[in-house]
Amino acid sequence: MRVLVISPHMDDEVLGVGGTIARHVSEGDDVYVCFIAHRVYDHKYDAAKTRFEVECALKAKKVLGYKEAEFFNLSDERLDASIQDILIPLENYAKKVDPEIVYVCHRGDNNQDHRAVFQAAMVVLRPSANRKIKRILCYEVPSSTEQSPPFKEYAFLPNFYVNIERYLRIKVEALRCYKTEKRNFPHPRSEKSIETLAMKRGIEAGFKAAEAFVVVRERWD
Repeated sequence: MRVLVISPHMDDEVLGVGGTIARHVSEGDDVYVCFIAHRVYDHKYDAAKTRFEVECALKAKKVLGYKEAEFFNLSDERLDASIQDILIPLENYAKKVDPEIVYVCHRGDNNQDHRAVFQAAMVVLRPSANRKIKRILCYEVPSSTEQSPPFKEYAFLPNFYVNIERYLRIKVEALRCYKTEKRNFPHPRSEKSIETLAMKRGIEAGFKAAEAFVVVRERWD
């Protein structure tokens, strides 16, 4: 299987799909991750800090073991200003990867960049343009998805669970690579919080640890 993970920022791929990526890799699937935006700090771009973040992402890639990381380097905190800026590189990369499974951030995330990436992805991945795609799933990003306001249009309602009991350790190890993004408990991006969420999602599905997703579209030929 060819798998595409669309990650708005560097660290979203680990937080949302880290265990599932490791599982795909262990099962022989080719996993590609595209990072849409660079990082800003205190709302300001810093080239040196961004280079460091890229290094962190590549270290996490090595831990997870996936095939390729692609960096679009678009403007952090400004992705919603022009969906077209996301559409063009994402469309080209999706054509190159030609995936069968795609993971993308949730439409209701409390982050304008995430919502913009979801909107762009839905255009790029429309059925008429991508007949090979068998499944599209939205993932949750701790510190973003659960921080949304309590209105139904923002709700993350998972209906697909991946058993990551054997891969949770790898996910946590990959998170450690993001030294500037990891936080202390009880922050949602702490190691303990990541482990706790995995156990909660596992309980929902009868596993010891899981990652949860919302199925956007699924085809069975």
